[in-house]
Amino acid sequence: MAELTPTAIEELARAAHAGQTDKAGRPYEEHLAAVAAGVRARGGSDEQIAAAWLHDAVEDDALSEQWLADAPLPRAVKDVVLALTKRAGEEPEDYAARILAVPGALLVKEADLAHNADPGRLAALDAPTRDRLTAKYARMRRLLGLADG
Repeated sequence: MAELTPTAIEELARAAHAGQTDKAGRPYEEHLAAVAAGVRARGGSDEQIAAAWLHDAVEDDALSEQWLADAPLPRAVKDVVLALTKRAGEEPEDYAARILAVPGALLVKEADLAHNADPGRLAALDAPTRDRLTAKYARMRRLLGLADG
């Protein structure tokens, strides 16, 4: 079976997350597009861009882990998506260690965190949620060894 094309991966991710919204009520596909663009802007590979489109698919139950295992995707894409998939009850330190251990995952997570922590995005949230998420994202950046930003 031929591997999915970049366009097919984007379309698949948009369809898988159709109807989902982020914490501010925006269509979730906007986040996926922003993360993919952030990966591209950071010089990411085609595999990293594909993983950016799919980075929340398993975690959000938009696609199953079995689907990912069977999908005609490069191993690197699957590995990054799994590295970025948070597990129930997982400590942030363990999550960060997994990201750091998988080649290519850190750049995708950096783009994800940059979009999640975008001041314009956070401004749409109530103050307690905004403060909680700002602290959460800053902590993850520190655990990953990323500069503040």
